[in-house]
Amino acid sequence: MRVAVIGAGWAGCAAAVEATRLGQQVTVFEAARMAGGRARRVDGQWTDGTPLPLDNGQHIMIGAYSATLELMAELGLDTQTLLHRMPLTLQFPDGAGLRFPSLPAPLDALAGILRARGWSWRDKLSLLRAAVGWQLAGFRCAPELSVAQLCRSLTPAVMATLIEPLCVSALNTPAHRASAQVYLRVLRDALFAESGGSNLLLPRRDLSALLPDAALAWVARHGGEVCLGRRVLALASTAAGWLVDGVLFDGVILACPPAEAARLAETCGLPCETWLASARALQFEAITTVYASSAGARLAQPMLTLRAGAPEGEAPAQFVFDRGQLGGPAGLLAFVVSASSVDNAALAQRVLAQAERQLGLHALQAVQTIVEKRATFACLPGLERPPMQVLPGLLACGDYIDGPYPATLEGAVRSGLQSARLATK
Repeated sequence: MRVAVIGAGWAGCAAAVEATRLGQQVTVFEAARMAGGRARRVDGQWTDGTPLPLDNGQHIMIGAYSATLELMAELGLDTQTLLHRMPLTLQFPDGAGLRFPSLPAPLDALAGILRARGWSWRDKLSLLRAAVGWQLAGFRCAPELSVAQLCRSLTPAVMATLIEPLCVSALNTPAHRASAQVYLRVLRDALFAESGGSNLLLPRRDLSALLPDAALAWVARHGGEVCLGRRVLALASTAAGWLVDGVLFDGVILACPPAEAARLAETCGLPCETWLASARALQFEAITTVYASSAGARLAQPMLTLRAGAPEGEAPAQFVFDRGQLGGPAGLLAFVVSASSVDNAALAQRVLAQAERQLGLHALQAVQTIVEKRATFACLPGLERPPMQVLPGLLACGDYIDGPYPATLEGAVRSGLQSARLATK
């Protein structure tokens, strides 16, 4: 079979590798000249114009990303070198917050909760009671519940220092709008499924080097064709298969963003209104990453949680990463503003002011601000996501396709692998 994969983000790369591994002839089309989609390397620069390789946003992985880690290993990538592994840590600059010890699950979660700094015994007991209840319910809840509604029995301290930061980092949607069912699935797989599942895996290399570059090189070595900088204009269905800009394929996998996938599906002229409607009904959240630097700036650990949201939006960033401790230039920090408002021109200055107040860094200078306007779909309660099959022989994959996970790298990889297996049946 000849299979066209349209899009070389993490889902498309996973689909291309899997289809090739299953013996198919694969051609990858990618509109951009850099693979990786919304998790890729970008050519940044210092304020004096000196080149500075950056990422289009600071991403993290966790130990529970089994499909992603297995695929990286199959491609010959050394995950121990590429990723900095550390126990789940959601600590603030003053040391308050949660840090899991290196124990088997769920003992690491239990010990982490009991030893959390800045929490009273009432705070800890409220979380333990809630966690037991979630586990007894099989980590299932009514689909219309938000995370805030699910966690209404928790104390304000637990909500502010654990639930809300974890929710916005995993779902990129504020707790009052985020799906409780998807959040519970993340908690189950990260905290209760396997030892090390909650570990943070922080990239030591740029995001394209983590998987996309190696995946496309592997596909090319095994006889596939990779076409970067090539945007597909139209699809057409024929009795012999699918025409991709006039070239015949037996099957097509749309691994591009939902709006682009909908555009291409519509060009084929076949009825798929239900799929188009569900793809176009998705709402999106932005993520802004503010890169800043100062000579000698160094955090207590590679990642810290920040107190975000108050007063009056003057503390927009939820997390900060020390890129100097992660293989990057010393003194370079990455501040992450999840579910950000992309229209605020003063955002970077507010982040610098937040860093001065919370980190005591007075000489930070903004280097570059990167806004991913459609970083993730809004993970809302009761959301109906598009299915994988658009039409016979035409499949879609990506983190937005129907599944149990929010918009994560693991969700994208799993979707890509599954689409390849279905396309080759």
